[in-house]
Formats: sequence, C-alpha cells, structure tokens
Amino acid sequence: MTGARRLMFWSGVAALCAWVLVPIYLIALGAFGGRAAAFRWPKAFTLVNASLEQLATFLRIEGVWNAALNSVIAASLTMALSLLLGAPAGYALARYRFRGAGAFRLMVLLTRAFPLAILALPLTVVFIRAGLYDTPFGVALVHTALALPFAALVTAGLFAGIPRELEEAAWVFGCSRLQAFMRVVLPLALPGLAAAAIFAFVISWNEVFAASVLTVRNRTLTAYLLTVLAESPLHYRFAGGFVLIVPSVVFIFAVRRYLFALWGVSNR
Repeated sequence: MTGARRLMFWSGVAALCAWVLVPIYLIALGAFGGRAAAFRWPKAFTLVNASLEQLATFLRIEGVWNAALNSVIAASLTMALSLLLGAPAGYALARYRFRGAGAFRLMVLLTRAFPLAILALPLTVVFIRAGLYDTPFGVALVHTALALPFAALVTAGLFAGIPRELEEAAWVFGCSRLQAFMRVVLPLALPGLAAAAIFAFVISWNEVFAASVLTVRNRTLTAYLLTVLAESPLHYRFAGGFVLIVPSVVFIFAVRRYLFALWGVSNR
C-alpha cells in the first residue's frame, strides 16, 4: 500500500469512527454532566463534575423498565423471525436459479422504500381485529417486515460466497441436504448470520413510528421516551438517549467475534 493510499485509508477510518463516536460522546456529556454540560458551548473534551443523578432519575421514571422489557422482547422476536425467514430466502437466492431472480431481489429491496405511514391506519385496524394491537409481538411483526429485506439479501450474499462443492462433498459422504446445511454451511455462515441479526436487532430497537402507532400501554422504550421526555429538561433527554444506545452497543460487542470472522480478522 502506497503512502497516499495508506493516508486515504486511515483518513476514512478516522472519519468513520468520528461519525459514530462523536454523537455518542456528546450524548454522554449531557447524560453525565447534567444541565450545565448539556447547554455548555463549546463542549468540553472531558466530563467535569460527572454524576449519575440524571441516569438514576431517568431510570426511576414509572414505566421505563417495562418499556425496556417490551423493546427487548420485540427486538429479540424480530431478530429470530428475520433469521428464520430471511436465511432460507437468502439460501434459495444463492443456490437456485429461477426466472425472475433479479426482479425478486429488487422487489425485496423496494419493500423498504414503501412509506410506513401509509400503512399505519390499515395496520392498526387489522391488528385490533387480530388481537395483536398493543403487544410486543405485533410490533415485532412490523419490525420483521422492515428487517427482512436486509436479512434476505445479506444471507444471500453470504451463502453465495460458500462453495457449493462443500455441500456436494457432504452429500457424497451420506449427508442429506439438511445435514449438509447444518454441519457444513451453517458453521461457515455464522459470521454473516450474526451481521444479519445485528441489523434486525438494531432496526427493531431504534424504530419509533410503528411502535408509537401500534401500542398504547405496552410501548417500547423508543415510543415511551418520545412520549415521556417530550417536555423534559434537555439533560434528561440525553440520559434517555444514552440508555437507548447502550443495549445496541452491548449486543454488537457480544457478537463481535463473528463479525471479525466475517471480515477475516482474528479475535482471540
């Protein structure tokens, strides 16, 4: 790698890290620094007079823990449903040739371009009739529809990168199609499945519109924060935002070894 290319590479890495970490740091300043840090300009590089008072006050708000539990349930269901439906779809796209495969890929992706606001009223009516309104499972179904295109396309690219000859060799040695998939393909696909799971979890955890429309008493954390913190002081909003960020970061950290394997990086 030449000097110019190395400079461009590390400049891109630094810009990407700043894009991700600077907003998190600013939120942490407001969450731990209180009112003074939230309104201070220019912002300090270090936390001065850091305190957990804002976070403790936020966590004592009635209904926060129940909303957090609803978010965990909805995100976990979304992750499971997205993988259960998206992985077979991705495997079919990668392994089988059929007419209209390219158009099908495009149509799967275009489902993300359809405005969710148009479906809000029909979905509410259907969910009320089906008994799914104001339930984490109902929210998870909508979030699965949002995450499924990513899961299908990510796993399709993943399975396409696994040589078919490995499966054929397993068939020769007596494995059925299912056994070959479970023993040969699935272990190699775990990093990509972890990436798809992260997409699904984060999409569900951060989504607010459908959760606000389809819930009243059993709101997810994002919908609950939108309601409760609308008129709250700014530093308490930062505390709520920080609490909202932490689970996604923890989840990504928990599956990091699969992501490193996907990128070809050893993590020991």
